[in-house]
Amino acid sequence: MTQPAKPTPPKRPLSTDPFDDDKLREECGVFGVIGMTDSANFTALGMHALQHRGQEAGGIVAYSPETGFQSARRFGYVRDNFTKASLMETLPGQLSIGHVRYSTAGTKGATAIRDVQPFFGEFSMGGAAIAHNGNITNADALRRELIERGSIFQSSSDSECIIHLMARSMGRNIPDRMEEALRKVEGAFSIVAMTRTKLIGVRDPLGVRPLVLGRVGDGWALSSETCALDIIGAEFVREIEPGEMVVINAQGVQSHFPFRPARPRFCIFEHVYFSRPDSILGGRSVYETREAIGRELAKESPVEADLVCPVPDSGTPAAIGFSLESGIPYAMGIIRNQYMGRTFIEPTESIRNMGVRLKLNVNRALIKGKRVILVDDSVVRGTTSRKIKEMILDAGAAEVHFRIASPPTAWPCFYGVDTPEREKLLAATMSEEEMRDHLGVDSLKFISLDGLYRAVGEAKGRDANSPQYCDACFSGEYPVKPADMLDRGFQMKAAAE
Repeated sequence: MTQPAKPTPPKRPLSTDPFDDDKLREECGVFGVIGMTDSANFTALGMHALQHRGQEAGGIVAYSPETGFQSARRFGYVRDNFTKASLMETLPGQLSIGHVRYSTAGTKGATAIRDVQPFFGEFSMGGAAIAHNGNITNADALRRELIERGSIFQSSSDSECIIHLMARSMGRNIPDRMEEALRKVEGAFSIVAMTRTKLIGVRDPLGVRPLVLGRVGDGWALSSETCALDIIGAEFVREIEPGEMVVINAQGVQSHFPFRPARPRFCIFEHVYFSRPDSILGGRSVYETREAIGRELAKESPVEADLVCPVPDSGTPAAIGFSLESGIPYAMGIIRNQYMGRTFIEPTESIRNMGVRLKLNVNRALIKGKRVILVDDSVVRGTTSRKIKEMILDAGAAEVHFRIASPPTAWPCFYGVDTPEREKLLAATMSEEEMRDHLGVDSLKFISLDGLYRAVGEAKGRDANSPQYCDACFSGEYPVKPADMLDRGFQMKAAAE
């Protein structure tokens, strides 16, 4: 496979984005199409719609009979790379897959272009490329075993293990090899892959990460979210089921379930924060679910106030729901600078110390003298929450009350989300009252885990004996043991307590 010239890795910028260290990092996004002329252009559009899931880097692999497999991998936003005609012309064909990345394993910060997906492998029956959203929790053990048997790794990504496992398989074709490889993998995976003639989609047996199927004309599309189907004019057909593999070619879609059945445990935080509000999850609008979370929060934790204000942008639907349920007026008390990227470089320390103010500004005329309820999606380290509270008080607010549209985040995620170590999570070391004092607000309340379940459609709340979602970041109950992290000394809930 030939590739365009590789770019020089960018120097890691000095970050003043207030959310860089105080939000759970988005995971990754995958997208692929088959049966469409200039498929790479459609894949680039799909990646653009999934940019919220990863902003560090992106890549596309395309195939045409005339040129074979071609790839392009770049650092930065899709809009800055995959909209250039000179690049897209190098990716011809009716079949392509793409990936937007935020690193969750291996080298942080996408410092090496070799860590950028999709990954490609040449097998005896032809080439295959693979893009992976999620995290392999036994990747360390797999990597050691593969290296001992002669495998040579090109990246630090856990996802590359899948390619090497496929290479060692004796399967008759690439889908068979992928099945055999994935049976050895633990953790979470939603995969979009391709051969010369097939587009392949797979979800792990628990269905932790999302993957959907769409139809566009005579072609098909696979995507992490439905919002990326919308951008290319594709019709949403259905979600790929947990444990399902679909193989799509010119004859249509073939589906089977190669893994041992398991009770699904979809990531509940997709409803809270990760997915775009215009996507559909489990047959429900993400926006409507987040509004329902706000309503439930207002029922659980009412407070007398003058205004309900979201922390933009992820807190907005929940703030609207809180306002509608409580009857307290909704207002844009904080305005977001829409033209600032995720990172910002300035030569002076004084400018960098402005932090939050580079991205958010208080609507002073609205806030002065008011009792303000701030609605946010989560509290991770608490650093941003403190700065926002200070901004609100500086603007003359009489009171500041925080309402959080998720339970306290007390445990790290090992299934494809980059979270701080447990000791750096505020809720891991403090009670709710201690967090209130630490943040210096008049009140602080989180939605309960039962309340969150009710908001996402489970009328009776969370079934403690059989939870319907993966909620490990709140409960500490991991549906798949994080084998690698246990080897590194991580303590599960029972041991930690």
